Amino acid sequence: MTKIKLFCFPYAGGSAQVYHHWIKSLNPAIEVVPIELSGRGTRFNEPLYKDFEELVNDVYHQIYNDVVHNPYAFFGHSLGALIAFELVQKIGINNLPDPKHVFYSGKSAPHIENKKKVIYHLLDTEDFKKEIIQLGGTPAGIFEHIEFEKLFLPLLRNDFKLAETYDFKKDKRLYNGEITVMLGKKDDLTAQQCHEWSKTTSNICNIIYFNGGHFFIHNENEKIFDIINHALIQ
Repeated sequence: MTKIKLFCFPYAGGSAQVYHHWIKSLNPAIEVVPIELSGRGTRFNEPLYKDFEELVNDVYHQIYNDVVHNPYAFFGHSLGALIAFELVQKIGINNLPDPKHVFYSGKSAPHIENKKKVIYHLLDTEDFKKEIIQLGGTPAGIFEHIEFEKLFLPLLRNDFKLAETYDFKKDKRLYNGEITVMLGKKDDLTAQQCHEWSKTTSNICNIIYFNGGHFFIHNENEKIFDIINHALIQ
């Protein structure tokens, strides 16, 4: 039986490790493929991305052979959702097979202008750390280790810069497949920002809310797994 590959893209500061426990948790017919971005995890010694286009091109070349030869789907949380969206665009431009399904998690629709008051990557170090801890997903104690902070903080700030300087181009194509949008009820996203994802596909757009804030994906695994299994294995 040919498995469907599920490429998973991490949030800002995250690595492929975020999704490793998914490998044994999803239906055996789904092959979870956590994507490692440059500058972290097994690619720790590689340089950070200069811009979002460089990031997308790097991931595109990582998955190219699998996309051509296998059925597949995308899952991305926050920064990872933007990566998934832009990969769908690049895949379409290059006339490659589309993903069977795309899961966008913890992110407003890409064409919605960012009007938030705080631009994280421009904050000074102490304010940046405070905002990151308040956002959740990063233990407060992580910044108590000076050596680790020196390694982690530049990566995290650069990831936020990539997301916050992302430039949406209006001439985007409509994806023809079904999408599922996952959101935390206590995240700071408006209903309009979330429901605008429906404009990125000509197919069905499922919008599902979870208990919790921006990092609900750490506490709602079972529900997320059920949704993914149902969408991909029918």
